[in-house]
Amino acid sequence: MNYWRNTSQRAKALSLWLLVAVLALAASMLPRIAQPLWYHYFADQRACFSLPNCLDTASNVLFVMAGAAGLIFLHNTHRSTSVRRTFIDPREARPYALFFFATILVGISSGFYHLSPDNDRLMWDRAAIALALMAWSAAILCERVSLSAGLRLLPLLVIAGLISAYYWGWSEVQGLGDLRPYGLTQITAVLLIPLLLWLYPPRYSGDRDILMVIVLYSLALLFDLSDRQVFALTGGIISGHTVKHVIAALAAYWVMRYLQRRRVL
Repeated sequence: MNYWRNTSQRAKALSLWLLVAVLALAASMLPRIAQPLWYHYFADQRACFSLPNCLDTASNVLFVMAGAAGLIFLHNTHRSTSVRRTFIDPREARPYALFFFATILVGISSGFYHLSPDNDRLMWDRAAIALALMAWSAAILCERVSLSAGLRLLPLLVIAGLISAYYWGWSEVQGLGDLRPYGLTQITAVLLIPLLLWLYPPRYSGDRDILMVIVLYSLALLFDLSDRQVFALTGGIISGHTVKHVIAALAAYWVMRYLQRRRVL
């Protein structure tokens, strides 16, 4: 690890761009991936109090709570002297503020989607998820590479993430469903952040918390793929997709936990 952290900034940047290029090339070589229509038919379709798809819909309140808690924490930190402990430079809070705001949007858009699942509503859900992932990626860039680099890349990352979600929605309308760009943003964030932790020395404690967020998010995706299996294994008590919401919201909350616990090194 010391060898990689002592390499030149140019070599480190080249490693990051090489990862992105390899992932983009691999995605371009795959055939178009359309959204299966059966995806919208989740295992748990029970209603409660006239609320369709009750648990899948109601569990999205956890995202709103996690995002709101994060914004409140940032607000309180900004008003107190603890900003010196949480952020070396107060501008580092900007991508985190966007991340927590996007997390609230995830709860709203995902709840809206689960009221009546279809591709049009799913596009808004995925746009909010992409916004959150790109904002968090920019936050880590600010902390590990440089503040100026992270803030310069923030709008570009946000645009790329939103375009990937909107392109998928547009491609479905055209009958050419293509999930590859959206999938690329997901995989790139999941792989890029650990690489940043490896290549660049930390300015804050808490690398394990950052990795825990990655682990939780990856676990949430696995539960999403196991929606019906989890529903069957639990005897119809809870579905994999509902568990996905719980774990993904916990991942968002863990980002705030990381900020609360970390210290300047």
